[in-house]
Amino acid sequence: MKRKSVLLLTLAAGAALTLTGCGARGASVSGDGAPPPAQVEETGSADVVQVAHPEQFPIAVAGRKDAAPTLNVTGVVSVDPSRNVPVISLASGRVLEIHARVGDAVTKGQLLLKVQSADIAGAFSDYQQALADETLANAQLSRSGILFDKGAIAQKDLEVAQDAEAKAKVTVQAAAEHLKVLGADKDHPSPIVEITAPVSGVITDQQVTAASATQGLASPNAFTISDLSKVWVMCDVYENDMAFVRVGEYADIRFAAFPDRVLRGRIGNIGPILDPNIRTAKVRLEVDNPGFMRLGMFVSATFHGARAEENATVPAAAVLHLHDRDWVYEPVEAGRFRRVEVTGGDMLAGNLQQIRAGLHPGDRVVANALVLENTVDQ
Repeated sequence: MKRKSVLLLTLAAGAALTLTGCGARGASVSGDGAPPPAQVEETGSADVVQVAHPEQFPIAVAGRKDAAPTLNVTGVVSVDPSRNVPVISLASGRVLEIHARVGDAVTKGQLLLKVQSADIAGAFSDYQQALADETLANAQLSRSGILFDKGAIAQKDLEVAQDAEAKAKVTVQAAAEHLKVLGADKDHPSPIVEITAPVSGVITDQQVTAASATQGLASPNAFTISDLSKVWVMCDVYENDMAFVRVGEYADIRFAAFPDRVLRGRIGNIGPILDPNIRTAKVRLEVDNPGFMRLGMFVSATFHGARAEENATVPAAAVLHLHDRDWVYEPVEAGRFRRVEVTGGDMLAGNLQQIRAGLHPGDRVVANALVLENTVDQ
């Protein structure tokens, strides 16, 4: 019985050793012959990782590109206030007809609205009375001249008649000018005045409707006509980037709606006051409008530095975009990789990306940072 128990124990120990050996061989080589998965080992720094098989992550050498530094910001198309022309009615009254709307393109002299005004009626009455007084004064002057020639009246009486006739002419001229200011035609008496466009442009604001009242200068402008042949692009530039912008230089303007269009805008002004909340200054670009720019349109503006600088270039896959920042992995000794923050630049031909800061030409980086990042996360 004791001999049998010893034999069973020997067989069990042999089977355990056999299973252990098989398990070890299975862990070292997979069934399909593929290399074992990379194993990540923890290090003391959060930006340094160590993997068991670093040869699985190809390395790329950073190239070199000399280019002027650039600054990309966003902007909004806005109107040049000096090109805004208000349309007003000096005559108070009621709006009878409106012949234009917001967004309409109008030409100089085009009819915009009609106003029925008691001011016009009163002005015509004053003008007609002035004409009658001027006619009477002229007749009295002619009679006084005849009487003076015959010695029937004194010199002073003739001078009084001359003065009355001169004052009557002044009154007529003033009444006619009053009608002109109100927008009425002295040769066509009517209580209805027609308001026309003073300039050509686009109506960007409207403050009247049909049957509404207008109180002359006391009322808001009926319309605002803007000349959009030249517009402004207002950009927000952070305080740390103010060195990129200088008055008189130019910036490239690109549009999301028209990616094939690039315009050049001149920097006309840099705001003297920073926004205290976001620490930005308003930079004004003055641009000729080819016709497709709309007020309120968002654009991107690229400012160029004055001198070319040396920048590194790496494969686009080598740059990892994480938490709104750009990173690359640099190899260090013993299968370790260090994550380094960089400042990414423009995309270049050949699927390369420019690196403005954080990396130098000749530095070695992991060619595909996302693969290494996924391995670390696992």
